[in-house]
Amino acid sequence: MAAVRSSKLLYKCVASPTGKDSASVIFLHGSGDTGQGVRAWVKEVSVPDLAFPHIRVVYPTALARPYTPMRKALSNVWFDHYKISRDCLEHLESIDAMANSLGAVIQAEVRARVPKHRMSIRGFSMVGAMALHLACRYHRDVAGVFALSSFLNKDCSISGKGGSHWAVEERAGAGSPLPELFQGNGTGDELVFHKWGEETTALLKKAGMTTTFHSFPGLQHQLFRPEIELLRSWILTKLLPDSLDGSGQ
Repeated sequence: MAAVRSSKLLYKCVASPTGKDSASVIFLHGSGDTGQGVRAWVKEVSVPDLAFPHIRVVYPTALARPYTPMRKALSNVWFDHYKISRDCLEHLESIDAMANSLGAVIQAEVRARVPKHRMSIRGFSMVGAMALHLACRYHRDVAGVFALSSFLNKDCSISGKGGSHWAVEERAGAGSPLPELFQGNGTGDELVFHKWGEETTALLKKAGMTTTFHSFPGLQHQLFRPEIELLRSWILTKLLPDSLDGSGQ
């Protein structure tokens, strides 16, 4: 079942587990969508549904904000872009501000007795960058991060520090554990080009992150049943039931 609940700032659509929950997936919608909208989209393309006996799937909704690529029109986006391109700086101020709001969603799961090493964060479209910043800079002890039809800007570090790939390199150099990345992109995507996804994976892998990249021939900028099925299998390998991975509540 799904229910709409509110956190401090964000509304959440929650797909409850069929049994006792012991893990969580935070699923971030694409630009202009809502948590309820992407939840409905997932149900439409997924057989079986992206639902689990022991995992709660949380679909937050971004607050409306002026969005530069839409000439400052209001849109439900997680952060701003100067333009849709890898060849520009990230809008790090809006990324950091939203990371604080999404941190409240993560902490709500912790209060519900789901430790962060039992969580995965997911982003679709440009919002995959938001998921990567959360997992690589703010909540590095999560189990994994998945980015579908997503990319990081070439210079995502901003003056050499603070960005996702720099944070990965720093942590890898210190021998600290890092979340694993699952990434996928269609070769027919004309909004987030396939090569942008490949380059993002290569950047993070070079920095020390364990990554898996899946190419989908001809796929445009959309969710895709085989991709969701692969994702479902990957989530289950990262977030095993308590009885199998030995982590209790």
